[in-house]
Amino acid sequence: MLKNDLFLRALKRQPVPRTPIWVMRQAGRYLPEYRAVREKTDFLTLCKTPELATEVTIQPVDIIGVDAAIIFSDILVVNEAMGMNVEIIESKGIRLTPPIRSQVDIDRLIIPDINEKLGYVLDAIRMTKRELDNRVPLIGFSGAAWTLFTYAVEGGGSKNYAFAKKMMYREPKMAHMLLSKISSVITEYLLMQIDAGADAVQIFDSWASALSEDDYREFALPYIKESVQAVKTKYPDTPVIVFSKDCNTILSDIADTGCDAMGLGWNMDIAKARAELKDRVTLQGNMDPTVLYGTHDKIRAEAAKILERFGKHTEASGHVFNLGHGILPDVDPANLKCLVDFVKEESTKYH
Repeated sequence: MLKNDLFLRALKRQPVPRTPIWVMRQAGRYLPEYRAVREKTDFLTLCKTPELATEVTIQPVDIIGVDAAIIFSDILVVNEAMGMNVEIIESKGIRLTPPIRSQVDIDRLIIPDINEKLGYVLDAIRMTKRELDNRVPLIGFSGAAWTLFTYAVEGGGSKNYAFAKKMMYREPKMAHMLLSKISSVITEYLLMQIDAGADAVQIFDSWASALSEDDYREFALPYIKESVQAVKTKYPDTPVIVFSKDCNTILSDIADTGCDAMGLGWNMDIAKARAELKDRVTLQGNMDPTVLYGTHDKIRAEAAKILERFGKHTEASGHVFNLGHGILPDVDPANLKCLVDFVKEESTKYH
């Protein structure tokens, strides 16, 4: 039995005495304790060493007091498991080689044995669950098919997604073939993470805002829905969070995937999102990460605004406090601690 299950109860829209809080990228560069571990190894080796991944996963639970841990990994481990060469250099960016731009390239990608190629993530989940000793829930995650598709086709990050869009618009069948292949791996990977002990999973569609509404409905949402439905069929009690960054104009479509919770970007008023969705899903978010550069008074004022805008909780509502995207690497950890402590205290009045 979890000693603190507020996060899971909120995801299931069950009554809680206060709003739970965790933040994306909470196990990362803003923490001196993380940097001390990172100095000894490169990023991907850290992901692939369960003992080290466990250590940095738990750090924000111990140091900041968040209500959930998220396994330390990277969305691009899926691309690597499918046969791509992935380089992640924190100061220089991301390279995936060779980029996937033809049918021959797509055929060359493998459908991996998850235990064999991504067993290190599963081992890290098992180890982290043991070390957490039921203090808080553990979140597993994957990138969404569209986001992993863009990395595969572009060969890295991109400003205008020229190669990805070219494939979509010129060779839509080929694009769907690649998306489908990636999606099948994502689905199996999420199921295996739950099998290893993850209490909830989040699907990150980091480049969602690169698509128009129509294109998002065609090239992204069906694959998210495929994964959500597979998880809910096999593990109906395991909550699924979908974070489609900045897709504020199609919230109902995202809710239609069957997810339990939806992550909101910071440029969306959470009150409007709640009114539109009528408490169909839990809302997660959505403070601007740059607010954490502010004074403690400013941080508290902005957090209070979000709690107030979400408003009073009912029996069917759910809110998990988070940032609208990941915490930035040069934020003072004391500022995040201020936010977490404030949300824990202030949110009780809305429950």
